[in-house]
Amino acid sequence: MVAQFGVLGVLAGTVGLAPTGWLAGVAFSIATWVFLTGALHRSGAESFGPANAVTLARCTLVGGVTALVADSFTTSVHVGALVGVAFVAWLMDGIDGQVARRTGTTTALGARFDGEVDSILALVLTVYLAQSLGGWVIAIGALRYAYVVAGWALPWLRGDLPRRQSRSAIAAALGFVLVVAASGLLPVAAAGVLVGLSLGVVSWSFGRDIRFLYRRRAVSIRTASASRPFIGVGQHS
Repeated sequence: MVAQFGVLGVLAGTVGLAPTGWLAGVAFSIATWVFLTGALHRSGAESFGPANAVTLARCTLVGGVTALVADSFTTSVHVGALVGVAFVAWLMDGIDGQVARRTGTTTALGARFDGEVDSILALVLTVYLAQSLGGWVIAIGALRYAYVVAGWALPWLRGDLPRRQSRSAIAAALGFVLVVAASGLLPVAAAGVLVGLSLGVVSWSFGRDIRFLYRRRAVSIRTASASRPFIGVGQHS
């Protein structure tokens, strides 16, 4: 939380930060603290680890992006600062994974934390882009959370997925596309086409994972049905 307040303070002292941005940044910091505290307790981890420390640093930058995006709804924000912080946060993605592998501290918590930071950055950037490209853009950032909510009703969606390099590549490419679109360097029409293509690719990736989990569930049901003993007439007692 101290680091997050430091990022917010730097933004306030350089490009300015309205009360809306401060409120969003503080709320982001509290939510991060609650999430990490609960996750560490459930995982039984004895230490945070160097890789998670890198992810946390990236998370504080995303908190700064969140504050600037919140301000953009009430006042004009410094686009260069928003894009610059978002770009650094995107650029740091992957460093935590390298640190985890080199230090032998790869954990499920670290992978989950890294993925959540990616998802939040994508959601925040799409909220910002929705002001110029339209509300449909938010679907890109909302897909991940719709998937999670669906898993509450359909437990088979919470199954483990195979590691796929393409999934990581799509996530990395998506972050870059959203940062470029947010920069305003592209014409609005070109940015819309690029983001639209990204929505298609991300939807395909989610669809592939859902199909995999559904097929595995179907196989499990058939296997369980085949192994169930046959109970014929006269065998009920």
